[in-house]
Amino acid sequence: MSKIPTFLFFFFFSSTISISLSSHPLDPLSPAEFTSVQTAVRSHYSNHTSVAFHYIGLKEPPKSAVLSWLHHHTPSSAAPPRRAFIIARVNHTTTHELTVDLTQSTILSDQLYTGSGYPLFTFEEQIAANALPLGHAPFLESLRRRGLHGAEILCQTYGIGWFGEQGKGCSRIVRVMCNYLDGTVNLFMRPVEGIAVTVDLDRMEIVGYRDRGIVPVPKADGTDYRGSKQRPPFGPGVNAINVVQPNGPSFEIDGHRIR
Repeated sequence: MSKIPTFLFFFFFSSTISISLSSHPLDPLSPAEFTSVQTAVRSHYSNHTSVAFHYIGLKEPPKSAVLSWLHHHTPSSAAPPRRAFIIARVNHTTTHELTVDLTQSTILSDQLYTGSGYPLFTFEEQIAANALPLGHAPFLESLRRRGLHGAEILCQTYGIGWFGEQGKGCSRIVRVMCNYLDGTVNLFMRPVEGIAVTVDLDRMEIVGYRDRGIVPVPKADGTDYRGSKQRPPFGPGVNAINVVQPNGPSFEIDGHRIR
């Protein structure tokens, strides 16, 4: 068997058993525990059309329980109950905070969140929102007027913020801002300015579009930050440097602990 399959086998095997062999109450969740949590929550909301996970992490036990476990720790002593804290968005309309027992894979609590603010954006939401302008006819017309090619456009999602206004906390609205590549990898040096695109993440559609006027896009010349592309006086780079520690590193790694 080659080295790569052996490594993969060890990785998946160790991930599978880590749910029951946690060495410390504050160890982060293992891949197996993440899967167990997602399965439990989806089963809990089986009658709903969609469940999006915005946060999954360890629900830390009380400090007193951890200190007691450390003080009386023996191979047979039981660790404090291991639980996970989850923030989930259900049916694109409500935010829930849940606690899951990792040993039994059961839901211990489910509270509807009614406060200000929203959970973190998911990668899926950002990818979907970033793609919307390239299918929006007014945006494509704005590119044509600027002489830009859609294939060189790269968009990113930004939160618009919430400043306590009443009646404006009902929609998860983000702003999508786009940049132009075409000759450089440094997209931030070539913003497509003058265009404002707002997206409702729950409905996943553009709810606001405005083209205030054509602003010239900066040239791509001299914007590449990669070392291989630098020229005097900024390059070429210095000679290579080797760092050697004959006695090994000055730290030790023990599971998830570093000394």
